[in-house]
Amino acid sequence: MPEKKPKGDSRETEKKLVNLGNEVAEQINKLKNPDVTIPVRALSNIFFDEKSGLVKLGQKVSHRTYMNVAHTRKFMQSLMVAAECKKIMNQGVSTSIRDLYYALKRTIPGTQENTVEDQSESDPVIEDLEATLNTLREKLHLKADRKGYVVGPIVIRDTGDRIDCSKMGSSGWAIPSNVEEEMIKFEKCTADFILVVEKDAIWQRLNEDKFWKKHNCLILTGKGQPARGCRRLINRLHKELKLPVYVCCDADGWGMYIYSVIKQGSINLSFLSDRLGTPAAKYIGLTTQDVEKFNIPKNVTIKLNKGDIKRVNEMLKYVWFKPKEWQEELKNMLQVGYKLELEALSAKGIKFISETYLPQKIQEKDFLP
Repeated sequence: MPEKKPKGDSRETEKKLVNLGNEVAEQINKLKNPDVTIPVRALSNIFFDEKSGLVKLGQKVSHRTYMNVAHTRKFMQSLMVAAECKKIMNQGVSTSIRDLYYALKRTIPGTQENTVEDQSESDPVIEDLEATLNTLREKLHLKADRKGYVVGPIVIRDTGDRIDCSKMGSSGWAIPSNVEEEMIKFEKCTADFILVVEKDAIWQRLNEDKFWKKHNCLILTGKGQPARGCRRLINRLHKELKLPVYVCCDADGWGMYIYSVIKQGSINLSFLSDRLGTPAAKYIGLTTQDVEKFNIPKNVTIKLNKGDIKRVNEMLKYVWFKPKEWQEELKNMLQVGYKLELEALSAKGIKFISETYLPQKIQEKDFLP
């Protein structure tokens, strides 16, 4: 198959891959110990940048060298991933991270050892390569399973196909892994804001009730912890279309942490926070304080277990949960001793969330920062 010239950002990423290979080759030619410099992605090298409102990666680096027995296997895997990415980019195709794992797996001649044993070995190497090249895996022509849906008044060009997200029925538009500009373009959008909901069941409720039409918004769900494609799409919609972002999650440590990942990025992917985090996002609910405000029956609350209590106490110490509004909510959760799911609002009526709860929250701008 003849090589295809990468376009745009992909061309820049290809240059970075070539430079990486040339550096290693030059070291070998000079009879030096081949060495690849990789940013340290450990907690010790993570910090919260209050100015940008993002979790970021520090300046510490590690050296992965071929002649160090402790590094040799990882060094080999790093170059194999880079070489395979270069190959698929030259072919002008994309592949899944699962396919990449199988493309890499082989038995080393003269041994009984495989290059990679399972995907838990290859996935972190991909992230190392992203951090080293300061790029996204999508720029390396890698993709993951799609996860998440969006509905509302926006027309999208998906690899050339025109998608009207207001005419997608009950299913909505499935958000792909790669939502970069060369794949996804925003043709027209009249929405006033984006509502991100944690759970697919709540998304379906709001879609069926045509909440997006009544309140002129986009409704998006990542079906739990949102995948990178969802978070990148939220980031792009906010930056490029200047849309406010409201996030609605369960009133527990896990739902609220999902919000924090959407807002300032995650520790694991801190090197991508500027592309995955949306610091302007606001938390619209659910909160334990809403129980009194909206007269939610106490019998639909769930008693905190030891894991919940530990999680909330950890969150109280996070810099991004230091605003007094968050401190009050987290301390209130510990004080009342319960949590609750978004579905608990159904105790007030199936359409309570779409007809009363969210409209009132939006009108009163009752958000947590």
